[in-house]
Amino acid sequence: MNKIERAEKAIRRILKNKERVIVAVDGRCAAGKTTFALELARRLEANVIAMDDFFLPPTLRTEKRLAQPGGNVHHERFMQEVLAPLAAGTAFSYGVFDCGVMDITGKKRVEPKPVAIIEGSYSMHPALRSAYDLGIFLTVEPEEQKRRLLAREGEAGAAAFLEKWIPLEERYFAACAVAESCALRL
Repeated sequence: MNKIERAEKAIRRILKNKERVIVAVDGRCAAGKTTFALELARRLEANVIAMDDFFLPPTLRTEKRLAQPGGNVHHERFMQEVLAPLAAGTAFSYGVFDCGVMDITGKKRVEPKPVAIIEGSYSMHPALRSAYDLGIFLTVEPEEQKRRLLAREGEAGAAAFLEKWIPLEERYFAACAVAESCALRL
C-alpha cells in the first residue's frame, strides 16, 4: 500500500464515525506535501487549504515572535478564518497572503465538504493540533530534498531554503515534536 492509499484508508475509517474530518499534512520542504494533498483531495473530493496563505505579516514579525519555533505562521488568523468555520461546517472565505508583496492580496472561498486537508509546513503547530482528526508527516531524504529544491526553485531559491527555511523548519519539527504528534509518518 502506497502513502496516498494509507492516508486515504485512515481518513475513510474516521469518516465512518464523523461527519467532517480535518487532516493536517505537515513535513519537510520538498517532501511532496502539496502534490500529496492534492491527490488525496481528488480521491476524497476534499478541500485543500495551504498554510502558505498564512505566513506572518510584517507588522507581526517581532523578534520575540520569530524566536518561537513555528512563529512565522499566522496561526491566530488561521484559527479564526479557517478552523472555526471548518468545525462549524459552514462556507467561508479566507485571506491569501502573498509573499511577493508581504500582504494579503486576495480571498479564497471554501464550500463545506466532508474532508478538509490543511497542507504545508507549520500546519501541525501546537496551537492548531487539537482541531485535527488526523496528522500526517511527510519526510524526504536530504539529497532528494536538495535535488527537488534545485529543480523547483533554481540555484538562488534553493540556497535560501537550505540556509534559512530548512533550519527554521527543523527547529520547529524538533521543538514541537511534529513528526511524533502525527498518526501517520510517511
